[in-house]
Amino acid sequence: MACAFCGWSANDRYCPGCGAALQAARDANECVVVISFDVDGASGMINRDPGIEQRPSARSFGDYGPSVAVPHILALLVERAVPASFYVPGWIAEGNPSVVERIAAAGHEIGHHGYLHEPPASLSAEQEAEVLDRGSEILRGIVGERPTGYRSPSWELSADSLRLLRERGFRYDSSLMGGDAPYWAAEGLVELPIHWALDDYPYFVFAPTDGRRLMAAPEHVYAAWRDAFDELYSRGGVFTLTMHPYIIGRPGRLRMLDRLLDHIQRHPNVEFRRAVDLVGDFVGRYPQVGA
Repeated sequence: MACAFCGWSANDRYCPGCGAALQAARDANECVVVISFDVDGASGMINRDPGIEQRPSARSFGDYGPSVAVPHILALLVERAVPASFYVPGWIAEGNPSVVERIAAAGHEIGHHGYLHEPPASLSAEQEAEVLDRGSEILRGIVGERPTGYRSPSWELSADSLRLLRERGFRYDSSLMGGDAPYWAAEGLVELPIHWALDDYPYFVFAPTDGRRLMAAPEHVYAAWRDAFDELYSRGGVFTLTMHPYIIGRPGRLRMLDRLLDHIQRHPNVEFRRAVDLVGDFVGRYPQVGA
């Protein structure tokens, strides 16, 4: 079957060349699950308003993530035997190296997430390159290797982002919303798609620094994420969940995540993968475009 959008010919549900749906499956009954965490801490708030670094109450909202939530998250992942991918801003890693070491020691992926959570679209190409290099070097100094996976802060890539990532040896990006499964993006990078509906931030954040909105009940979010998984399971897609320790790690919410993992694990033909491992399998199966 040839893709009408990019011409790739493959007998697959999703086009490896652009992510388009090739077959409208309703009974595939299989799914790959990627559980991921953006360990933002207070970095995003401080990037938007540097004065927050001197405002203890506001800063503590984000500091809860690395100091309190991450240990509970790691314990849950052990209990559920689930591997995960953690995307860590360099500034957070500098201030919490033992947290990054602990995540890596548990076998989880450490990915790049800027330095001070700078959205690339707000930077010049030179500034973006500097942020990439700085963040990679900090993570390398802590875990012994440079990250090969990248997630853009605020999911706002620039026109230069994929080129800069390729030049620095990254294998994949996880910042675009145009698919339900991995595909080859520009510059020979694999894209692992995401979406705001599978992110904890829009549902739960209530703070003067991040905007005041009605917080959803964990039961509401559980239903939304459960239903999304169920449909992706029927489509045979990839369920990529994005969370932030300072958000999902609060009491009541982490228990909801445990319920969700239980629901997912009750289904046959479900595989939990770190993003970097899923991408490696994808490249092995579809090497042509990336050659």
